[in-house]
Amino acid sequence: MVSAADRVKNPARTSVWLDQRVPARTRRSESPVGLDRDRITAATVRLLDAEGLAKFSMRRLAAELDVTAMSLYWYVDTKDDLLELAMDSVFAEIVTPDEAADWRDRLREVARSYRELLVRHIWVSPLAGHFLNIGPHAMLFSYAVQDIVRATGLPPKNQTGALAAVFQFVYGFGTIEGHFVERCREAGLSQDEYFQQAMGTIRAEPHLEKLVATSLETMEARGGGSVDEMRERDYVFALDLLIAGIETMRARAEAAAQ
Repeated sequence: MVSAADRVKNPARTSVWLDQRVPARTRRSESPVGLDRDRITAATVRLLDAEGLAKFSMRRLAAELDVTAMSLYWYVDTKDDLLELAMDSVFAEIVTPDEAADWRDRLREVARSYRELLVRHIWVSPLAGHFLNIGPHAMLFSYAVQDIVRATGLPPKNQTGALAAVFQFVYGFGTIEGHFVERCREAGLSQDEYFQQAMGTIRAEPHLEKLVATSLETMEARGGGSVDEMRERDYVFALDLLIAGIETMRARAEAAAQ
């Protein structure tokens, strides 16, 4: 397996998915009873969801499983191994659309599922850029989105740009949404209560009066009676805008080829 020292020296070349050797400590005949990688990974996900990435440790995980910390090292060599395994396991939650459906519907479906994943597991977004993210479930997700972009009819040279536009938008939107939801939960407030308190604080600052007035006009024009409704309207319009852009660029490419 990949050692912690190797990860520091060669972060782009190391991954739990690239080295399939058995951990150095593992002798299966003596491994702890009742433990396996799937159970450890599932417990890791539960802890990350409940307590966050900053508080996660091998010692805390061992306590959750009621084993010694050393027992975990029969199955993984580093904490990073577990984080990679946990991240890939939740990518299995992403809905894979029917390949026979229209690409626009498929794109909306997989984008929404990815957004919901980022909100449900807010620890995924910082890990996604830290690791290679090449586990089996992540690769299936990657295949699905690439297949959708190919179905748009865009020239191959433009497909990666379209993929980046859509899924980097969804990544950013879902990440911010997830952190806002978590912030409200920690404050013991609903999202609407938190929003109203925040807006009240801003309105009370005289030097922000002009900015607040402009923002309120924009929000009123958008409509929506709750934070969820306002957010949903923004998300749907933004994704429709990206889809319209893909259609326009495809038509432009087709016209140029004639």
